[in-house]
Amino acid sequence: MEQKIEWKQPYLLNAWYVAALSTEVGPEALFHRRILDTSILIYRRQNGTPVALHDRCPHRFAPLHLGKRIGDEVACPYHALQFDCSGQCTKNPHGNGQIPKAAKVRSFPLQERYGFLWIWMGEAAPDLGRLPDFGELDAGPDTGVAYTYMHMKANYELIIDNVMDLSHVDHVHGEIITTRGQLSPQIPKLREGGESVAARWEWQQTPPLLILADFLPEPKMQARHFIEVSWSPPANIQLSVGATQNDGALDLVNCIGQYDLHTCTPESAGTTHYYFATRRNHLVDDAAYNEAKIKAMHVAFETEDGPIIQAIDEEMDTTDFFGLNPVLMTNDVAPVKVRRLLQRLIEQEARAS
Repeated sequence: MEQKIEWKQPYLLNAWYVAALSTEVGPEALFHRRILDTSILIYRRQNGTPVALHDRCPHRFAPLHLGKRIGDEVACPYHALQFDCSGQCTKNPHGNGQIPKAAKVRSFPLQERYGFLWIWMGEAAPDLGRLPDFGELDAGPDTGVAYTYMHMKANYELIIDNVMDLSHVDHVHGEIITTRGQLSPQIPKLREGGESVAARWEWQQTPPLLILADFLPEPKMQARHFIEVSWSPPANIQLSVGATQNDGALDLVNCIGQYDLHTCTPESAGTTHYYFATRRNHLVDDAAYNEAKIKAMHVAFETEDGPIIQAIDEEMDTTDFFGLNPVLMTNDVAPVKVRRLLQRLIEQEARAS
């Protein structure tokens, strides 16, 4: 008897993923990026509105981003078939010019918010209610917010694991963000919603976190700290970190701190687009400080977290984390809950379709 092989949907499809930083797509550029194993062409209409199309001509499958702009339309580089913003072929320069009915390119909904271009990859109607509110990134001057992009040779869920479990900080990172051993012993406090998982740590240390110490009244004295990370599907983690030397609340109103967004978009099962944004509540008028913040982020991730995550991906040689029977400890509580919730959402979506 022939064995039936059950196909497993690898991604949550009816969701908003970041396709690009807003700044990556200029007014004339034909920008391309592979997302969820699909080639995507992104460009802007002449009025600035972004457009996303499948980056493949239906004729001989040439990548459309290698073609050229003609007003708000795109011409294929191979045989010059022309497509409008909806993906409909509008011009065939061959023969009698008749346009075949099948000469269409799939278009994808885009939303430009919080400094990113968000794409809806699923077949269902796009639901703006599923795009989380990261409006805090817009709440202040441009000089107080910074963005960056990194390409990772690892599965996106390993990156989520890394940010949802911060007990690794003192073992992986250098002096700039050490907690003096305060995080590892803690079991974070969890807050769970129907489609979200948040973890929170609170502690005291002397001196304070070095990324914040110089902005506190007494940079070398003890300070109270907090970090809260909140995951929302498919792969967004909002991280807030702050420190204070008064008796007020541990939040970004009372503390010196920053509001960060880590968001991942799978390119494939083994490669990921990793986007990062950070808004601080100090030195908000110092644009040059953005460069230093982003440089530090790249150093921390590309030389500390990144090599370990990529080595883990290579060693696992599978996306089936639980199938490897990992030893689970108290510091795994948040990332494990995220993995299980994400898998449940993917399975629910697959059944519904």
